Amino acid sequence: MDHLPNKSNSIVVYSTVWCPDCKRVKKFLGEQRVPYTNIDIESDPDAMVFVEKVNNGKRIIPTMVFPDGSILVEPSNAELAEKLGLKTEAQRQFYDTIIIGSGPTGLTAGFYMGREGLDTLVIEKAALGGQVGITQTLDNFPGFDEGISGAEFAERLGRQAYRFGVEILQANEVVSVFPQGNYWCAVTRDGVEYGAKAMLLASGARYRKMGIPGEDNLIGSCIHFCATCDGVFYKGKKVLVVGGGNSGFEEGLFLTKFASQVDIVEYKSHVNASQILQDKVAEMPNMRVVVNHAVREIRGEHHIEAVIVEDLSTGKLIEWHYDGVFVFIGLMPNIDLIQDQVAMNPHGFIVTDKTLMTSQPGLFAAGDVRAGSTKQAASAAGEGATAALMIREYLKEVG
Repeated sequence: MDHLPNKSNSIVVYSTVWCPDCKRVKKFLGEQRVPYTNIDIESDPDAMVFVEKVNNGKRIIPTMVFPDGSILVEPSNAELAEKLGLKTEAQRQFYDTIIIGSGPTGLTAGFYMGREGLDTLVIEKAALGGQVGITQTLDNFPGFDEGISGAEFAERLGRQAYRFGVEILQANEVVSVFPQGNYWCAVTRDGVEYGAKAMLLASGARYRKMGIPGEDNLIGSCIHFCATCDGVFYKGKKVLVVGGGNSGFEEGLFLTKFASQVDIVEYKSHVNASQILQDKVAEMPNMRVVVNHAVREIRGEHHIEAVIVEDLSTGKLIEWHYDGVFVFIGLMPNIDLIQDQVAMNPHGFIVTDKTLMTSQPGLFAAGDVRAGSTKQAASAAGEGATAALMIREYLKEVG
């Protein structure tokens, strides 16, 4: 294989499985839903030679080659954002409303307020669309009778927000929020502070980890939370999906596009996936569902050596062998920014009143991060519209 910068139509990442910076770069690209080709230089001698040639004899990774022939070596996230043309700094310092999160909730709220002529800033650390953007197909969103891919849906939401003048920052994480007099302020990772008359937390929720020995060491290399992002690395391989709900079944079905075998394990004695998904999985010759089994440990340093599973009916520990594990066992609210400042329910979701305002005046919450939300894209968009209308009324009151 001849490794030349102009041989690929996508970004090429030269890496190893153990390199922390490589994991960071690939995580960044995955979050921004930027397609790339990964080449492990330890299993490809030609790639090793190419990396050393580019770096004057040094074996420096990650080395990234872009379609235009340019090369970045050990780039920071800021450098990557600049290279990809992502806007990370806003035009002004103060807005009518700041929205944290760009899923269906945040973008819907944004374009509703944009239509009202309100200066609106959306800040998003990853790609537009949130979890919807990595969903294979949305077939239960009103108006799309034949379904729509999550990526296309997210792109349409983004275009709609831009159309109504919403300003959107990507690849820029908010690290703190706080009240200042009658205003709310957000500070981004690059140290810039933005203020607003009102703020909407639409930060959503993230996938829950298993919390077992060996998990953290392999996250990003062999353990994943996004089939759309990482399924392509398992062509012809065997993968395990943990979780018997709708997400587990949907992502498992998607993984069959690549993997030769996809098994689903559920610790309960039954699965909670909808019947239509159960029927689809039952029709797949390369899928198997195992209930009443719990994953207790994953062994291995750079790859999975064994998945240790307990048969809950007998208490016996058994070894399973897979190339990759995908985890879909529920959601945790993204409340790190605000967890000590507002009222929450016992599960950590933000409590609001009927106007979707939190226990702090001027601070609103909607979508998956809010207690009582249904964790569905359609209702998330609905809450975004409701939040926008409630914020509009609030702004009339505070002037």
